Amino acid sequence: MTYPHILTTAIPQTEKLLAYGFSQSGGNLVLKKEISGGDFYVRIILSEKNLSAQVFESETDEKYVLFDVASAQGSFVGQIRDEVQKVIDDIIEKCFVSGDIKGKYVDFLHEHFGATGDNPWEDDADSTVYRCPNGKWFALVMRIKFKNLGFASEEPVWAVNLKAESAESVVDGKSIFPAYHMNKKYWITVLLSAVTDFERLCELTEESFNLVKGKK
Repeated sequence: MTYPHILTTAIPQTEKLLAYGFSQSGGNLVLKKEISGGDFYVRIILSEKNLSAQVFESETDEKYVLFDVASAQGSFVGQIRDEVQKVIDDIIEKCFVSGDIKGKYVDFLHEHFGATGDNPWEDDADSTVYRCPNGKWFALVMRIKFKNLGFASEEPVWAVNLKAESAESVVDGKSIFPAYHMNKKYWITVLLSAVTDFERLCELTEESFNLVKGKK
C-alpha cells in the first residue's frame, strides 16, 4: 500500500529516521517492525517520492496480500491496517517536519493585499474567498481531501486555488496541482503544507491577483 500524499505535507528528517530504526537500502530508507503481537511485520519503504508499506507473516515471510487489496473487508484485515497506520503516524510525528502554513499565508493575504476574506457559502465555513478591489476573487483558501487531488486518501488538507497564466507549466504534482473544482487550464490548487515553498506560493498569489484585478 502506498501513501504518496504524506510527502506532500511532511518533510522527512533522515537523521531522525535512522535513529528511529530505519536503514539505508538501495537508495531508500527501510524499516521492519513487528505488529499483531509478532505474528506479522510491516516493512516501511521511504523513497524520494513515495512512502509505502508491505505486511508479511513473521513465520513464513509470505506477503499478506489482503492488506493491499482496497476492497478487502473484515475485522482482521482492518486491525492490521489500523496497526500499520499507527506505525506510520508515529513515524511522521517523530521523524518528519509537518504542519500547515495556512495561518502564515492568511497573514500574507491580509498584509500584502489588504484582503480580509469572506465566506460566501453558508454550509462551508472552511472556504474563504479573498478578493481584488473589483470584487473578483483571486484566492480561495479551502479545506479539501487528498482524494480531490487524485490521491487514494480521505485525509483533509488546507489548500488555495489561484489563477495562473499557464496552469500546466507550474503544476509539479507535489505541492501544486491542477485546480480542484475549477478550470484546470487557468487555475491551480496549491497545498498550504510544510513542503510548499512559501516564497513561490507568494509569487503565484501575486500573479493570480494581477490576472484577476483588471477583470470587471
